[in-house]
Amino acid sequence: MQQRYFLQLSYKGTNYHGWQIQPNAISVQEVMENALTIILRQKIVVVGAGRTDTGVHASFFVLHFDSPDSEIETQKLVHKLNSFLPSDIAVQKIWKVDNELHARFSALYRTYKYFISTKKNPFKTEFAYKYLLPLDISKMNKAAKILFDNKNFTSFSRLHTDVKTNNCKIFIAEWEQENSQLIFTIKADRFLRNMVRAIVGTLLEVGQGKLSVDNFKKIIESKDRGAAGASAPAQGLFLVDIEYPE
Repeated sequence: MQQRYFLQLSYKGTNYHGWQIQPNAISVQEVMENALTIILRQKIVVVGAGRTDTGVHASFFVLHFDSPDSEIETQKLVHKLNSFLPSDIAVQKIWKVDNELHARFSALYRTYKYFISTKKNPFKTEFAYKYLLPLDISKMNKAAKILFDNKNFTSFSRLHTDVKTNNCKIFIAEWEQENSQLIFTIKADRFLRNMVRAIVGTLLEVGQGKLSVDNFKKIIESKDRGAAGASAPAQGLFLVDIEYPE
């Protein structure tokens, strides 16, 4: 009888080709599977809450794994993993869950934040997009509100992905300014590949005055990735929260 465990971690995505295992490139999933397999002395396969792209960070991420050992000392395992893992991955906690609970499919909501640095800052280069042009934030927020009225986000999805639907329900989408930093927060029931960075890149064109708010609406309705703006760079994007049923 297998016991399912949830594991909460955070990682700096700079040195990884995203979360998901892939040939000829190092991923966070591969590093976690190797660490758990070595420490627990059994072959461990982990399932993540979703995919993050190359260079994207996660201050909050969840994975699950199954083990025939239902009495793993979770606190001790957290300590061993943190001693073993590279400095850019940290484990916060591990706990037992019902075997039906799934790190990816049981998640109700996910929240991302995108950080933009409006001044050159050597301490933000790996964690924010340096963007020095003036932006109309109120216009960007006006455009962001249009996201609530739509559900098909093909215009902001990477092409040729293996998903069955491009429908998502967005609950939060807003910009705020903190000193020389702009932060975009977006919360939805699910996200498409590259979706947040494509939305941010297109909203930046609204903020520059290259696109009107009405044009932004038309881009969503067109269901055409070619109509939207270029994706914002990966280093500004963080997965910050995943919510599960109680």
